[in-house]
Amino acid sequence: MKLIVGLGNPGKEYENTRHNAGFMALDTLAAKMGLKWNASKKFNAEIIKEGDVLLIKPQTYMNLSGDSVMAALSFYGLAPKNLGIFKKKNADLSSALTVIHDDLDIELGKYKVSIGSRSAGNRGVQSIIDRLSTKNFRRIRIGIKPPAGNPIPADKYVLQKFDGEELKKINSVIGEISDKEKLSLQVPGKILSV
Repeated sequence: MKLIVGLGNPGKEYENTRHNAGFMALDTLAAKMGLKWNASKKFNAEIIKEGDVLLIKPQTYMNLSGDSVMAALSFYGLAPKNLGIFKKKNADLSSALTVIHDDLDIELGKYKVSIGSRSAGNRGVQSIIDRLSTKNFRRIRIGIKPPAGNPIPADKYVLQKFDGEELKKINSVIGEISDKEKLSLQVPGKILSV
């Protein structure tokens, strides 16, 4: 089982905000495949399960995303405690867990893939690191860096909606991530990517 988690905040007021880049990536994948999100009380998330892949959009709000991720990993026997490494910090979950999220340090329209890096101030990522006691999972970091000289504080900037040009760049980078990172679901008779 592989988990692909998109980080964001639930609710209409947060749609198309910079902090919801992870949700946007997973929504694009689901729409292309004609798949519908299902509410999961067990994981406190919206989920889509196809084959051995589980897409997850935590509904805990960004700062508590780790609770949802830990619940799903535990259910599927992939949490560090299930792997016999509960007390071991820095367990390697890079083959089981991919987290897609916004990153203020990366230029808008670009992305980076990393394993084992710090949260860089992203509280959703920090919540996951804290709950799993490891930072060794795969991350796809979508750039939302503000233009030089932007006076808006980071906590307010990430909650603003993308403007038209920014949205074009984000949609383009989501497509690029799909092509290069092979984010795909295999459904009998077809394979589609973000």
